[in-house]
Amino acid sequence: GLYYPPEAESVQEFIDFIKGFPLYPMPEAFGLHENCNITCAQDEALRMLSGMQHMVQLGGGGEDGQSADDVMDDVAAGIQDRLPKPFPLDVCETKFPTLYEESMNTVVKQECLRYNNLLWCMAASLRDFRKAIKGLIVMTGELESLGKSLFVNEQPEMWVKKGPLSLKPLSSWYLDILNRCEFFQEWFDLGKAPPVFWISGIFFPQAFFTGAMQNFARKYNEEIDLLSFKHTMRDDITDPKAQLTEPPADGVYIYGIFMEGCRWDSKLHKLADSRPKELFTELPSLWFCPVKNREPDMADYRCPCYKVVSRKGTLLTTGHSTNFVLYIELKTDCIVDKWIKAGVASFLALKF
Repeated sequence: GLYYPPEAESVQEFIDFIKGFPLYPMPEAFGLHENCNITCAQDEALRMLSGMQHMVQLGGGGEDGQSADDVMDDVAAGIQDRLPKPFPLDVCETKFPTLYEESMNTVVKQECLRYNNLLWCMAASLRDFRKAIKGLIVMTGELESLGKSLFVNEQPEMWVKKGPLSLKPLSSWYLDILNRCEFFQEWFDLGKAPPVFWISGIFFPQAFFTGAMQNFARKYNEEIDLLSFKHTMRDDITDPKAQLTEPPADGVYIYGIFMEGCRWDSKLHKLADSRPKELFTELPSLWFCPVKNREPDMADYRCPCYKVVSRKGTLLTTGHSTNFVLYIELKTDCIVDKWIKAGVASFLALKF
């Protein structure tokens, strides 16, 4: 690389060596991967485009173009037409009764209720907005804000308050909501916990992992405070939904986690440097298995896992973070400091 201790003896030789450095420090100087340049450029471009987007006036269109009202109404109609039906909570209670030995029944009922709250809010606000834009009811401040968000492809504030944490634009966010509802519809239709879970689709993943731990503790009559997850990478699995047809004896199978700063080498079964221009990679399926009095391997990298790529959040009254989920222990043959300096982290959802 460019940055190394020079074989210099005089002050002038040191000065000449330093003058040979690039004017703008490369990521290598900070222990980061060269892909950081791409990430930085992308963030700058997105900020500029976001600023330009907010400067768009909600004025009338040209002779051959649609007006802003027409655009907003079309977007609202498109979302309204594909909006999933809320989950029948009374049927949920019958299919997934509260059982001591199956905590996942409680998890799925709570998740269905959370998504129902979002779907009810979306259906009501879209209905009222389309009426208001036609002059049938009063256009309130909330409905006007909803329309502006629809126009510039942003998540409306009233939906953000009800929905899962996400940095996606409205179009991608809505497709993500459809996929999440489809995942829980499959769980609902199955009538029991699926053999493998799409962790990205779960609104409150901390509760899911607590439920998995409770199932183990109650099955073996163990103290839950003495348990912790052992993480086994199932890199022999390429299609988890098709290949993992039976749940593990203990713990849970999950998939849908992304990684930034490095990648998982499925042949060598360890962390490896990212490929050039490959900013994010998807981790293989993972087996989370509770183990009593487990001694973690200090050579493993404790990779923080977040819901979104912003890596920041606030503490809830429950003691959980709004963004941080848990640490995942990953095998590596490098010193752990390398991955810490590289800012390696995993995420349940990306920006796009």
